[in-house]
Amino acid sequence: MTATQNPPHEQPKTASESAERRYATVNPFTGQVEKEYDFTPTEAIDGIVERAHAAYQEWRERPVEDRAAVVRRAAELMDERRDALAALVTTEMGKRKEEATGELYLCSMILKYYADNGPGFLQPQSIQPLMGKGEAVIETKPVGVLLAIEPWNYPFYQVVRVAGPNLVLGNTVILKHAEITPQCAEAIEQLFTDAGAPEGVFTNTFLRIEDVEQVIADPRIQGVTLTGSERAGSAVGALAGKHLKKSVLELGGSDPFIVLDAEDLGATVKAATMGRMQNTGQACTASKRLIVTEELYEPFVEGLKQAFSTFSPGDPADPSTSLAPLSSERAAQDLHAQIQDAIDKGATVVAGGTRPEHPGAFVEATILTDVTPEMRAFREELFGPAAVVYKVKDADEAVALANDSDFGLGATVMSSDLDRARSVAERLEAGMVWINQPTGSSPELPFGGVKRSGYGRELSELAMFEFANRRLVRTVPVKKADRPVGG
Repeated sequence: MTATQNPPHEQPKTASESAERRYATVNPFTGQVEKEYDFTPTEAIDGIVERAHAAYQEWRERPVEDRAAVVRRAAELMDERRDALAALVTTEMGKRKEEATGELYLCSMILKYYADNGPGFLQPQSIQPLMGKGEAVIETKPVGVLLAIEPWNYPFYQVVRVAGPNLVLGNTVILKHAEITPQCAEAIEQLFTDAGAPEGVFTNTFLRIEDVEQVIADPRIQGVTLTGSERAGSAVGALAGKHLKKSVLELGGSDPFIVLDAEDLGATVKAATMGRMQNTGQACTASKRLIVTEELYEPFVEGLKQAFSTFSPGDPADPSTSLAPLSSERAAQDLHAQIQDAIDKGATVVAGGTRPEHPGAFVEATILTDVTPEMRAFREELFGPAAVVYKVKDADEAVALANDSDFGLGATVMSSDLDRARSVAERLEAGMVWINQPTGSSPELPFGGVKRSGYGRELSELAMFEFANRRLVRTVPVKKADRPVGG
């Protein structure tokens, strides 16, 4: 894992000038390549897996309190290094400084949550046998080495969602992070090393995509988890199935934000704006489809237009910036192509709709209405600052439209009538439904979806059991031998 930096006397390369690289820090605000990394050599992979497997043999035997102490120390180090780590996030994928700092705060919460609660989650559970005497107990044991394939949009948060519960459980983790956030990946490995994790317990790699199957196929690998696109999830899920490995997939989303009624329309518009624009719209659980009942539709759209007009592009490291760049020039081009497809086919542009006259990977904060099924924006996930607003006549039509999606990650229902909101929430095809607040994340709340948004759960107690051996131990009393005749 060798990093190469541009000599001081040379101009930094642009992304186009570094087309052959795979792992590199390409600042999405400047377009400059700041640091590049060599691939992990294919011939080194076997040794990496072997070290992780050997570490597992020792790590699983440690008292769970000792494993939890390492995870807690990692949280403390994350707190101490928060500003420096947040700056890495801003440099590598363009997240605004305030949001990058918030991501690190949430990561620390997650690690502390599992350090404090994980040992309790692993306590044996007793079952009363229906037949026979004795006892039955379910134990929760680790299974081995896991491969974690993680994305760039939350480069620390996505990783600790896997690492926190699994390191406390006793598994070891090999990380294959996104190609555009290599410095974040290195920093995470260093964090766990400095917290006291032995070599091999948490290992960062710069794997080629074509080398991923070699890792998944290795018999020492016991599971694979991926957060990413449908395409990546389909490929990894197929490989895991082929090699009989457990997998967890957290994929895309096109979350509905349903507005049934509003005592305070301004607060509802503010919530919709936050749900859509957080992380420059680059979140699986962002509120991407805003579904509004007809009596509120016109004032809602007008309010949203005013809110979106306040977003202007700038340096994400500047605290005053309201609109950060997307993670890469390619991401900006892809989103703009989806928006332009909708415009070309008759969608109405309420705000934005194009790329601003500003250097960097920017797309204007965009609102589209009159989007129809033949447009890409109707079916595809819009991963950036672009909202689609739909008008519906009632709750039934809102539910039908919300469920008319290949995705099923999160959903939001806004209403001052909680019974009405819960009735709608009950009918939504989603892994998470939030009422009167955009979909969020907290350590104690399970995170995951249905349909093409993936399967399995991260966070909460449930995350402790995804890659665990839920082992049954059934104990039956020894029968006393009958006394011999004449004895």
